[in-house]
Amino acid sequence: MGIRLSEHRSYFIRLLQDEELLDDSTQVLCLNASEFERYQNVVSKSFNKSSYRFLFGRKDSFYEIKADYCIGIDWLGNTGRNLYVEPKLNTTSAEAFNQQLDQEEDGSVRDSISESGVFCELDYLKMLLKVTSVRESNVEVKDLVQIDWDVEQIPIDQKDDRLTPFLIVRFLQTLKSIVRKGLKKNYYKVQENLNNRIKGKILVGQHIKQNIYKNRFTATYCKYQVFGEDHIENRFLKKVLRFVISYVENHKVLLSSNYKVLQETIRYCRPAFELISDDVSENELNQIKHNPFYKDYKEAIHIGNHILKRFAFNITKTSSEKVATPPFWIDMPRLFEMYVFSKMIEDNPDSKRDILYQFSTYGNALDILVSKDGYQMVIDAKYKLHYQNSHLHQDIRQVAGYARLNKVRDKLNVTDDSNVDCLIIYPDIKNGTDDFTLVNIIDKREPIKVYHKVYKLGVKLPLIS
Repeated sequence: MGIRLSEHRSYFIRLLQDEELLDDSTQVLCLNASEFERYQNVVSKSFNKSSYRFLFGRKDSFYEIKADYCIGIDWLGNTGRNLYVEPKLNTTSAEAFNQQLDQEEDGSVRDSISESGVFCELDYLKMLLKVTSVRESNVEVKDLVQIDWDVEQIPIDQKDDRLTPFLIVRFLQTLKSIVRKGLKKNYYKVQENLNNRIKGKILVGQHIKQNIYKNRFTATYCKYQVFGEDHIENRFLKKVLRFVISYVENHKVLLSSNYKVLQETIRYCRPAFELISDDVSENELNQIKHNPFYKDYKEAIHIGNHILKRFAFNITKTSSEKVATPPFWIDMPRLFEMYVFSKMIEDNPDSKRDILYQFSTYGNALDILVSKDGYQMVIDAKYKLHYQNSHLHQDIRQVAGYARLNKVRDKLNVTDDSNVDCLIIYPDIKNGTDDFTLVNIIDKREPIKVYHKVYKLGVKLPLIS
């Protein structure tokens, strides 16, 4: 039994009174006393220092489960129920956030989601594809997902599986990068029955079985090293690629508009592995030593291990309609940051070096810093649209403080007493822009009324229709 929520929504669990009937509605779950007591040991789970997987608290006679800004699925303690958070945003959230930006710190705008708004499902796979297709943002993809392989897996329908498509996209985009650069060559061992010659080491036991007992006196069974592409790492990638191809072909509807993009990536990668074997054992994988010059290989093998675990090393499970998934969470605020960065890099090809991601300043890091003359600004990407009013203003003041650091001003070549522009970028499904050129950003941004040289800009995100 599962509880389904969208981001930043709440679900209430309360004690069933004697005169009430059991009600398992979308927002309230009523339980008898024995079942209600199971939830007393459930606690909130954090994702990182700034966000939670979910929040859990007791208020008077009921419990409240609140989704934060991560999507995924997890067990609710030992209650036997799980929590499933979908990537859905309310169309009116941006309007409320927009109003809140222009309010004084003690303004009257409430932190709430309008019930009249429409919930739209974000195409997080398309966002990930965009991030991983741009070289500058792809190298920053890390710590986006947390997977707990050590606990009992959760049974779900294949259509509700968010983890596998995420891993598939990451693997294919990393593999594409490897193929583009060329497959790594390495020494690997080959066992072969040679005729009229000896190479490497004679395997006496195999030689007796294969040749002496069969009166093949001119043949010798040998083991020797070869330098080429058919080594253990490439074999493993070929094996994972087989699982990926099977999954993509069996779930065209689930992948929707991303299916064609993934097919193109598969067609690009497959020819490079035509002459590579997929015969590989787990023991051989444990002996792999990663070369720091081939960072993509380390990442691809790491993701590939997750994919094979996901299907229990059984390719027939790639077509199952009912699956079991480990608890996992995807960090949507970080994905949003990298999506904005990748779109800016893509739409400003001549200014790539002037758009910096996670510029470090004395233990802190700015989301995006633009250093191009005439366009200098500090950008904060805010996926989180629901704040207590004072917390929102604290964040704005923090961004404004970053813009006044000498290290930032030196990077932007600001030598006078002028203030550096600050920009808050947030998701706006209805009225946002999808043009991330610096000219359009300067043209479409709007000033935040209560601050000097602090601006706001809503951007559109891909949706599943």
